[in-house]
Amino acid sequence: MMENPNFDQAFWSSKYQEGQTGWDMGEVSPPIKAYIDQLENKEISILIPGAGNAYEAAYLFEQGFSNVTVLDLAKEPLSNFKKRMPEFPKEKLIQQDFFNHEGQYDLILEQTFFCALDPSLRINYINKMKSLLKERGKLSGLLFDFRLNDEGPPFGGDADAYSLAFQKQFYLKTLAPCYNSIKPRAGKELFIIFEKTN
Repeated sequence: MMENPNFDQAFWSSKYQEGQTGWDMGEVSPPIKAYIDQLENKEISILIPGAGNAYEAAYLFEQGFSNVTVLDLAKEPLSNFKKRMPEFPKEKLIQQDFFNHEGQYDLILEQTFFCALDPSLRINYINKMKSLLKERGKLSGLLFDFRLNDEGPPFGGDADAYSLAFQKQFYLKTLAPCYNSIKPRAGKELFIIFEKTN
């Protein structure tokens, strides 16, 4: 199972090489930072897929979380991250297609990776997320909240569509508009906490 060949490694690498990274905030996303700040157990295993420059991973590491894995299809953001965070364990920086990744995690942080994938892969994404989470593991983070389009990435969606797609595999603990988005994303982000069901 491969990601859409139109959005392959070369596609994402060229975005970094050409500086076309409009999604990059240059800092940890405020809603995800607020979520991280209330996590108490720093030993939990965390995956950040499609992590890009992985500001969330840097923040987690600085807060003492010891088991964070960063995954991206392109090598450029991982190289950038290594330069910024040389003390971060190199074996936890993985250049790989998300759909080929194997592992078991307590928490997967979603930083609009879902909306960067071709919409035809959404059911595959949901099934893969479920397989990567331990029992009662959580998928938490951000989904874009705007009309589904075919001009992406990013591709949009709305709460009703997400609810319908995820509810077969997850208990939807939270699916709500963000109150603390950065200005350019205000009114366009939903915060999710989805718990794996049996």
